[in-house]
Amino acid sequence: MKRIAELSAMELRWEQPNTFKLEYSLLSGDQEAANLQFRSAFGSFATARSADGCWTFKRVGFFQTRVTIRDCNSEADIAVFHNNTWTSGGSLELLDGRRYPASTNFWQTQFEFRTEQGEQLIQYTKIGGFFHSSAQVLILPAAIAIPELPWMVILGWYLAILMQQDAAAAAAA
Repeated sequence: MKRIAELSAMELRWEQPNTFKLEYSLLSGDQEAANLQFRSAFGSFATARSADGCWTFKRVGFFQTRVTIRDCNSEADIAVFHNNTWTSGGSLELLDGRRYPASTNFWQTQFEFRTEQGEQLIQYTKIGGFFHSSAQVLILPAAIAIPELPWMVILGWYLAILMQQDAAAAAAA
């Protein structure tokens, strides 16, 4: 596996290889650059891995949901994503006070992280799939200098999956 920052100029895509498993691969060509695996179909706990490291994501809360980000084998949060349902996005907040706003379009087929000044960092487009979830990913030049880039690329996909699951649950209700 290559480090995520090395893939910034390449065409990247998230794919779900198996319909019946909540496992996803970030691919550069045919080479896996990262993966995301949910512990079960009935929870939000997921493990993310790349050549850069290992992290866990978990959604907590009911009315005011947030996602905790931790290094694997640690109980300490390294960042928290605060969901804002009313503005179609949220905000990633790091322990040092940095914030990265996130937004999605009405149809939830696009998602992105930006700087507080509005500069685009990571874009996810063509989010969808009936049997196999997938998306295209673009890492913009401004994101390369961010030390959290590896897990941010995976976190954005994690959030896109949760949006798909929430939309499917709402449609079924």
